[in-house]
Amino acid sequence: MRSFELHSAVRNSCLHSVDSRDMNSDSTRLRDTLRPLLTADSLWNFALALYGRAGVEAACLQLQDEAGVDVCELLWHCWLYHHGLMVISEPKGLEEVRRWQRGVTEPLRQLRRTLKTEAQERQEIADVRYHLKRAELAAERETLERLQALVTTGHHLKVLSSPPPSLEKTLANALKLQKKSHLSALKTLETRLDPPSQPR
Repeated sequence: MRSFELHSAVRNSCLHSVDSRDMNSDSTRLRDTLRPLLTADSLWNFALALYGRAGVEAACLQLQDEAGVDVCELLWHCWLYHHGLMVISEPKGLEEVRRWQRGVTEPLRQLRRTLKTEAQERQEIADVRYHLKRAELAAERETLERLQALVTTGHHLKVLSSPPPSLEKTLANALKLQKKSHLSALKTLETRLDPPSQPR
């Protein structure tokens, strides 16, 4: 997801303490108070801001290249955690988002990487690679917007316990990671993420 380096943005986060009362009794549906928050707080802006923090890009790319982690999905989990929420089961529509990543974003990324050496030697190839970067970035933005839309109903979510589990543990469970170097990369994300909102 190196294309995030093309942009810098300051995240305008709507800080809000998640209240367990924001969830219905089955803890899987949002009340009206929480739904507008998750709609208004752009996952795209959050991802840009977090990805730009020291060490985060390297950690994300390590997890992507070594463990096959989808960086957009990883940042989505971080965004939910920051809002005091976690996914307890895969929401309907997640596999469709993954198909978009496999069919659109990943081929663009592979083409961009394949042309890296040639782009250093020929300006014409560098221009092609630049346009591939732009297309990859647009595809990633579409992915993040789709991921954000998945949670607006609140299905498959629950409020983090108090005190919350570590982000490292939450992500390791969600992404099924156990290797020490991968857990270390998750720890980097944890140290760079603002504390989660606490249930009242």
